[in-house]
Amino acid sequence: MFISENIQAHNDKTRATHAFHFLHIAEILTQKGIDVQDVIEKIKAFQVAIPSWALGTGGTRFGRFPGGGEPRSLEEKIDDVGLLHQLNRSSDSISLHIPWDIPKDPTAVKSRLQAYGLTIDSVNSNTFQDQSDQALSYKFGSLCHTDAAIRQQAIDHNIACIEHGKALDSKVLTVWLADGSNFPGQQHFRRAWQRTAESLADIYQAMPADWTMLIEYKPYEPHFYSMVIPDWGTSYALCQYVGKNAQVLVDLGHHLPNTNIEQIVARLMHFGRLGGFHFNGSMYGDDDLTTGSIKPYQFFLIFNELVDAMEDPAVKNPPLAWMIDASHNTKDPLEDLLQSVQHILTTYAKALLVDRAVLAIAQQNNDVLAAEELLRDVFATDTRALVAEAARQAGGAGDPIGVYRALGIRKQLIEKRGKKSVATGL
Repeated sequence: MFISENIQAHNDKTRATHAFHFLHIAEILTQKGIDVQDVIEKIKAFQVAIPSWALGTGGTRFGRFPGGGEPRSLEEKIDDVGLLHQLNRSSDSISLHIPWDIPKDPTAVKSRLQAYGLTIDSVNSNTFQDQSDQALSYKFGSLCHTDAAIRQQAIDHNIACIEHGKALDSKVLTVWLADGSNFPGQQHFRRAWQRTAESLADIYQAMPADWTMLIEYKPYEPHFYSMVIPDWGTSYALCQYVGKNAQVLVDLGHHLPNTNIEQIVARLMHFGRLGGFHFNGSMYGDDDLTTGSIKPYQFFLIFNELVDAMEDPAVKNPPLAWMIDASHNTKDPLEDLLQSVQHILTTYAKALLVDRAVLAIAQQNNDVLAAEELLRDVFATDTRALVAEAARQAGGAGDPIGVYRALGIRKQLIEKRGKKSVATGL
């Protein structure tokens, strides 16, 4: 579905209102000595990968309620991401989940991606489920399992993911493990870590030299007594063990309530070991809610640390892989993704407006109030017009959700795919 003409028509219709808001914020920022077009160029360059599993309606332990028109194949998932990218011009890649998204014809898949201006950002392995054709079970773990045959099965699966990624020109393998225990004494903590480290090292050796392995962490769920990789420190230690191209992956929902995530990302950037981000929103745990919907101020503080490190030439952290990781069951998935990207971009824009020289002076002088007020003032700045202008300049929609709804895209997808279509893998 190509909708560039519809986008332009909607932009023309709202041009006067947009100009009023944009010129207002542009004048305020110019008086502060901020190069507005430079900020817009950075917003335009910021791209957030869309995960294949977020294109369908998620669920809970108690049920799943598909909304209709969900993508029934990898090809239809690419079509949906292509639609999102046309609307916001900030979603130029897709993250695949294997075995949910195994390409049957890599050449045809790459051709479809190219038509939409998309790439494959990463491939995600799955050893947290047993597949129908799987010989051995991951009930008691995968890369940490006491049985060498089960560990090898999980290793082989990850290596197969790498091969699928190579066929589609990806260069990132994401590993999240559900390995852990529910009861005291069930698992030997030190040996479980060592087995995991050795298994990851075997997978790492199978990666091309220009690939990156992202190692994700999570404090609880599906296990509630212990997780083998429960925190950033454990993930960091595994990266150190595995090799220089292994990096820590931070999922915003993978933290206990009130965790100081902004400090974690600052430390990892300082160590040069922050590889990527999974954006979502969280109230209690791994809620996978819309990005920025629950704790917008903390989200800004996290981006403040990210931008601070990204703009510091002394920080030698590789470029970050940005991706949304959301899956819930009450919103239209495509609308939710558009909303999340808008929240990400407006928050990123705010972080770009922080006067780092003034903030550094306040910090050096221990002027607590001045430092805090500087951040609070920037957080209160409405950057939506900057993001809208960036999208318009890039050929996207100033109001992506407005265009999506005006065109009745979900209705079109239901008519094409069916009211009860279910996204593959969910």
